[in-house]
Amino acid sequence: MKKAYKTEVLFTATQQQKVNQTIGVCRYVYNLYLETAQKHYKETKKHLSGYDFSKWLNNIHTKETDQWIKDVPSKAVKQAIMNGDKAFRNFFKGLAKSPRFKKKRNQDVKAYFPKNNVTDLTVERHRIKVPTIGWVLLKEFGYIPTDANVTSCTLSQKAGRYFISVLCEVEEVKETYVPEHDGIGVDLGIGTFAVCSHHVQFDNINKTQPVIKLEKSLKRQQRKLSRSYEQNKNRKRGEFCAKNRQKQLLVVQKLHARLANIRQEYIRYVVSVLVKTKPTYLTIEDLNVKGMMKNRHLSKAVAQQCFSAFREMLTDKCLEKGIELRLVDMWYPSSKLCSTCGVKKTTLSLSERTFACDNCDTVLDRDVNASLNLKYAKEYTVITQR
Repeated sequence: MKKAYKTEVLFTATQQQKVNQTIGVCRYVYNLYLETAQKHYKETKKHLSGYDFSKWLNNIHTKETDQWIKDVPSKAVKQAIMNGDKAFRNFFKGLAKSPRFKKKRNQDVKAYFPKNNVTDLTVERHRIKVPTIGWVLLKEFGYIPTDANVTSCTLSQKAGRYFISVLCEVEEVKETYVPEHDGIGVDLGIGTFAVCSHHVQFDNINKTQPVIKLEKSLKRQQRKLSRSYEQNKNRKRGEFCAKNRQKQLLVVQKLHARLANIRQEYIRYVVSVLVKTKPTYLTIEDLNVKGMMKNRHLSKAVAQQCFSAFREMLTDKCLEKGIELRLVDMWYPSSKLCSTCGVKKTTLSLSERTFACDNCDTVLDRDVNASLNLKYAKEYTVITQR
């Protein structure tokens, strides 16, 4: 099976300059393809394929104007074109929104390097050989397996740091999964990240002191960056220093990356604890995150919880370990049903954090009651099977 490994790399000054140039050209070619494809569709009502654009770029455009495009690896440029082609095809199929132009400050452009020669992408304990870049030092030793067959790699940049994602072909080892625990229902929330039916609770990481301090520092640094834009708005090009603005932008990017890493690592920890319990099955609810984001009072808190990332990580881990993952419909009244007698409560406001059943006099915490209802739910969709 194919497995990806992502880790940070350390470049020399020459390698860093070449990687920055490659990423910049890939962003320029991607935006150029979007612009050309949009004009072509307005004139002919037909989609401009990536192969046709690549022929025009190599045979006509680079010879007339942008000859510096050929200074970077051609495979990385070709992959950027095919990424734009795929984005347009997904839009026409209704699978995604219309592709947008990529900005430099968003740092969402990657450079793709396939394996061209036998010696390319050779992995050692502390370094890896990237095509056209040379030997690159890995920050984390021994993470990428040295005996695996590496097919391709992708270089990316985030907040002043460089990362490599390596796609390897490894042997699939199937382990016999023996459950040691009954099924577990997981109720996700905002005040508390997750409440499980086996009396385990995961607090909200965004309410901890380190995250609060980082949020406060981020707000202060963003105000400083905004003042820089406002002060230089009406000045001429040579009257202000853009380097200081770029330094401040890097400070803001590093704080954003730090917060994102804390949240992602906490989600990975929660998934690891749930999987190591070895349950018979796991049941989660299909949350309407898009509808929850429309509430301007809760949108920021919902976005910080990263429910989508939790579901993706849990699905991948259950698929790897062979755990059955069940998904209950978003309209299932998990909070309003009594977990003891099954009677539905007609009115239950969001401020009521304790569930009191009028039929059997059961009094439970609202989230605990919801997790029990998810555990015993009879109507569900199986995402991963044993």
